[in-house]
Amino acid sequence: MRRFVQVGLLVLGGLGLLHTSLFTDEYLRYVKEGMQPLLVASGVLLLVLGVAEAWAAPPREEHGESGDGHQGHGHDHSRVPRVAWLLFLPVLSLLFYAPPALGSYTASREPAKAVAVQDDAFDPLPATSPLPITLTDFTQRVQQDRSRAIRGRAVVMTGFVTPAQGKQDGWYLTRIIVNCCAADASSVKVLVRGIAAPKADTWVNVTGTWQGSGTLGTSSAAVALDARGVRKVRKPSNAYMDALPLTS
Repeated sequence: MRRFVQVGLLVLGGLGLLHTSLFTDEYLRYVKEGMQPLLVASGVLLLVLGVAEAWAAPPREEHGESGDGHQGHGHDHSRVPRVAWLLFLPVLSLLFYAPPALGSYTASREPAKAVAVQDDAFDPLPATSPLPITLTDFTQRVQQDRSRAIRGRAVVMTGFVTPAQGKQDGWYLTRIIVNCCAADASSVKVLVRGIAAPKADTWVNVTGTWQGSGTLGTSSAAVALDARGVRKVRKPSNAYMDALPLTS
């Protein structure tokens, strides 16, 4: 019975990894796109180990007579503990049920990620209006660009809706960024004012201009947007990165 459980876990685990990484994009909910080859290799390895375990002859186990001719006593250790069957749940989930991607629930319970400091001078902004920009770039321009080039500029950004807890005058446009896997995820947020919040986790394009307290170009400036328009967009296939706005 133990061998059956071992083989089942190895084979189902391998099939689950291969299904998730080759035939769907659900693996992007857990790791970055560049780790797909490692997932495929891991799935193949688990399958090989499972087949090898099934092919090998079962070890001989004797629970009958003891060495001195008397009947052995004690528990039958050949049975699989009931709790071991719970190991099949995460394995089967890879095949039949994928946990939802990280979203507003996660983002609302952690502070926004501190963006990197721009050491060099900022490049001039293109004349395009509205200007497509990432949430990270917008944050850097608001709090670090001493030229204040973002003042009065109409910008457009893509992210998902996160309710602003404790704030009655706005909501957050959010992106979750993954460096390696979902366990190290962090969020970048821009406070949106002027337009009612769509449903949480809805992916939208937001157009507007900077409008916040503090001194623009310094760390005291609030990362906020006075919205002029909000348009629902499709969720990107890889949502764990801060990318330029979606165009359709």
